Amino acid sequence: MTNYRYPSETAIFWGTIILVSLVIILTSAATFCLAGVFILAFFVMAYLSNKSHHQSLIYSAERVDLSKQQPLSDLIRVCQNRLQPGNLDVFIVRERQLNAYTFGVDSPKAIVIYSPMFQLMDAEELMFVFGHEMGHISLGHTWLNTILGGLAGIPAPYGAAVILAMIFRSWNRACEYSADRAGMIACKNPEKAITALLKLVSGDTHLTEGEKAQWIRLLDKQDDSLTGQLQELVSSHPMIIKRIEQIREYATTSEYARIISS
Repeated sequence: MTNYRYPSETAIFWGTIILVSLVIILTSAATFCLAGVFILAFFVMAYLSNKSHHQSLIYSAERVDLSKQQPLSDLIRVCQNRLQPGNLDVFIVRERQLNAYTFGVDSPKAIVIYSPMFQLMDAEELMFVFGHEMGHISLGHTWLNTILGGLAGIPAPYGAAVILAMIFRSWNRACEYSADRAGMIACKNPEKAITALLKLVSGDTHLTEGEKAQWIRLLDKQDDSLTGQLQELVSSHPMIIKRIEQIREYATTSEYARIISS
């Protein structure tokens, strides 16, 4: 089930492929043959890097035993049942960061979450986070990111390299909207999805309704500023306020209601 994908994501993906190909041709950065060799080499290096990182986590992080009946394992399994990401490993890294990410080209994919997230968020907010990462897996972002990253990394004149990077970032941002929808399906609570994002920005464990409204006003000002727009242009993630707006919009759709009721 991947019909929750953000509508523009597929169009942006194919647009990225076409535009990157045009940039390669017009700048004569490499012949198509050499470009293919470069992409293949990049993919192999990314694959080996992913395998090495996965192996290092086995030794340096805490691997969650999904076969056990315990609160965290139960929570993750609920998200898995709702999103069907396939075989995966979940690792907890005990460092002072507020972050979670996923990676992997082959199976099992890996989800990594940093331990402070468990102090910051409640169960439903954590389900949004896990669901977000599982969405990246279910929608193929983890391996597509490797392919497009290879295309965007092809040697090119400086101006063309900037264009390639910006095109790649545009697709990254569309993927984040899709993954947020997956997170909403996992937690079945759009307001908790919004609170999770606000907690990542604020670092506050408890947010009153007034504090939430204040943070949203501050984030909305960022969207109105030229600096904020330029920062988003080179970022892999959309502005938080735009993600919140997309969450609210998707929560009102018949598609979302049908998915979470099934």
